[in-house]
Amino acid sequence: MKAGKFKVTDHELVPKHEVIPVDEAIKVLQELGVRPDQLPLMRSSDPVAKEIGAKPGDLVKVVRNSPTAGKAIIYRYVVAG
Repeated sequence: MKAGKFKVTDHELVPKHEVIPVDEAIKVLQELGVRPDQLPLMRSSDPVAKEIGAKPGDLVKVVRNSPTAGKAIIYRYVVAG
């Protein structure tokens, strides 16, 4: 019997990750007043990055449930590695 492949994003402790389109990424960077390299980094070899198809240069939106803020949104910049 073969076990099915485990999806990292199915785990309850992994927040929702999504690659955002370039036009949205530009808008987010302008609103935040930052360059991509000033954001938290995510390596393209990260299991979640691989699963969602994130490539170096992409911006990933991470939505976490927060007991104080309700939903917390952060952005991560994908780098090679």
